[in-house]
Amino acid sequence: MNTPLLSLKGLTKAYPGVVANDTVSFDIGAGEVHALLGENGAGKSTLVKMIYGLVKPDSGVMELRGQPYAPAEPRQARADGIAMVFQHFSLFDALNVAENIALGMENPPHMRDLAARIREVSETYGLPLDPFRTVGDLSAGERQRVEIIRCLLQDPKLLIMDEPTSVLTPQEVDILFQTLQKLRSEGTSILYISHKLEEIRTLCDHATILRLGKNVGECTPSETSARDMAELMVGTALQTPERGGRDFGDVAMDISGLSVPSPSAFGTALKNVHMTVRKGEILGIGGVAGNGQDELLMVLSGETLTEADAVKLHGGPIGRTGPTERRKLGVLAAPEERLGHAAAPDMSLTENAMLTGSVRENLETNGFLNWTAAQVFAEKIIADFDVRTPGPANSARSLSGGNLQKFVIGREVLQRPEVLIVNQPTWGVDASAAASIRQSLLDLAAKGCAVICISQDLDELMEIADSFAALNEGRLSAPRSTTGLTVDEIGLMMGGAHGMEVAHV
Repeated sequence: MNTPLLSLKGLTKAYPGVVANDTVSFDIGAGEVHALLGENGAGKSTLVKMIYGLVKPDSGVMELRGQPYAPAEPRQARADGIAMVFQHFSLFDALNVAENIALGMENPPHMRDLAARIREVSETYGLPLDPFRTVGDLSAGERQRVEIIRCLLQDPKLLIMDEPTSVLTPQEVDILFQTLQKLRSEGTSILYISHKLEEIRTLCDHATILRLGKNVGECTPSETSARDMAELMVGTALQTPERGGRDFGDVAMDISGLSVPSPSAFGTALKNVHMTVRKGEILGIGGVAGNGQDELLMVLSGETLTEADAVKLHGGPIGRTGPTERRKLGVLAAPEERLGHAAAPDMSLTENAMLTGSVRENLETNGFLNWTAAQVFAEKIIADFDVRTPGPANSARSLSGGNLQKFVIGREVLQRPEVLIVNQPTWGVDASAAASIRQSLLDLAAKGCAVICISQDLDELMEIADSFAALNEGRLSAPRSTTGLTVDEIGLMMGGAHGMEVAHV
């Protein structure tokens, strides 16, 4: 191979209590799609932050086109031809596409000229965008297009993509891959981070595997099975969730004729939603991002109040009951947004365990908080769900996204809920941790808990759910048994075919 586009040599970065990257070395060739694989907490995010100038390595060097490369900040990285599409979008809902893109430019041109350039680049790469559409009105896939076009306007030589397909439909994934393949054919290199290993096998030329901060191996994805790659990541055999047989009990939660506006100006109102879930049942709810998933979770958890009879628990009305009282009754929830909604970023894990566990774990008495018991609870979550962190005193913000997700799910599961509502339970989580989380939901259902699993990962829902319903523009389809349910039928349901008869298990 000719001189690599980017060469990493012995990069090391340590934080208090943890070595995030330990003498990591590998090369990325020109025009290569290079996968970076690893468990949550393996050091992937820290590594790409060093490449992008967000973090300075403690030791080691980088070379770009054979020359020393040490960006002091992202602006310098961008000037050197490095662009990055982050997992979490950084867009302002109230501004239009062109205005959002202009904010990320050093010297933005006149808005009319920028809009013309956006149209030209977006059409060239098969990602059509209207530069004057308000971002708040865009789907998740369209928002990602904004982030990608913002990068492509820089004419990058290396494009870093972090979990780019986590919010996309299968059709949008195909479009994205066509775009990336066109970029590769033009000589652009791509560093691709994803937990979706079949995508890695389809798209990537080469893969580097990190484990506990170290480079533990490389492979050619097209010649390596997804299971083998997953086992390289975790260092052990991968366990597959076991469903087992379950008998369903009485109806635990019942939603009838529910119509509520979204609390967000750019959200989706729920429209005449009907739903029941029984003890021991896992109801899977699928749909493209932005079709009412967040609004539904907020109604079920008590964050959004409704008419009393619109939501019932064991036949009793709880529509006017708030989250704390619902927790006392056994209705627990884990929302999609980890930082800020599911966890307080700057609070410790012990404090975050206290936030939702105080009632059901008896962590307070007569208004006094029992911090010793809260720490014990946090330590149990960390141990049982293999949360990679130095300890419960660390802040939620200090955890990788996947490890924080394991903490959030574990915190709710260990409180023995009667009804558990989870939104995107394995979002951004590696294959081993995803299997563990799914098994914990199956085990919870086996004990008689009613589980409502909202997810954009259809494979996940087919793996664990007993019945499936789809959200589309705030409307919920009639649930269908997952037994014998075909991809075509799922597509119809997600596309808004709500008239299907209920074929409940």
